[in-house]
Amino acid sequence: MKASTFQTLIIGLLCLAVSGLSGGLYNQFQRVAELQSTNTQHLHTLDTLQRDSNALKDAQEKLQYALKDLKQMVDTGEQQANTLDPMLDQWAQEIQELRDGLAARATVADLTALRARLEHVEQQLLGLKTLSSTPPSTPSATKPKKTARPKPTPLSPPFSVLSVESRGGERFLAVAPHDSRSLTDVRLLHSGEQQGAWRLKILKPNSAIFAVTAQPDQTVHLP
Repeated sequence: MKASTFQTLIIGLLCLAVSGLSGGLYNQFQRVAELQSTNTQHLHTLDTLQRDSNALKDAQEKLQYALKDLKQMVDTGEQQANTLDPMLDQWAQEIQELRDGLAARATVADLTALRARLEHVEQQLLGLKTLSSTPPSTPSATKPKKTARPKPTPLSPPFSVLSVESRGGERFLAVAPHDSRSLTDVRLLHSGEQQGAWRLKILKPNSAIFAVTAQPDQTVHLP
């Protein structure tokens, strides 16, 4: 074999070797680039997971604080309920006592009104007896003397006078219908207000003066 042919063969083998190494290096470079890209994606995913984990931890801490505040509110509400229960029982007892007292006063007022009506009937009967016992007048030459006009018979109010109540420094007259047995029917009259045809004019310490339509003023004694 000639020397030139041998050199050509050696150069060809070297070229083939260099070409093979270049191809292998290129493949290795591509794999390294792919691995770096994959690693970058994994790092990004890890960062996202880390942020999500931190957000979950913050939310968990906030929930713990909220549960703690809620528990304190429940404990406070139970303490307030334990404090209010005896007060509510006491108020209910006081209201019942007031109702019983008003019912008793209403009964006394009914008796007072009944007594006033009986007195009114007795006065009417006395007036009838007086008229029946008076002899009939006979004609006479003398001029008859003028007789004094009889005083009008006091009227009985169409309601029961219960008591005098004070509200804000003002005095009110408590009245109710005769046949009433309910506290809701009780009404407080101030000067100038009226119950039916009876208008309260003056409220004195022991009596009340009413203006009645087509009648003179009527005086009602307080119980």
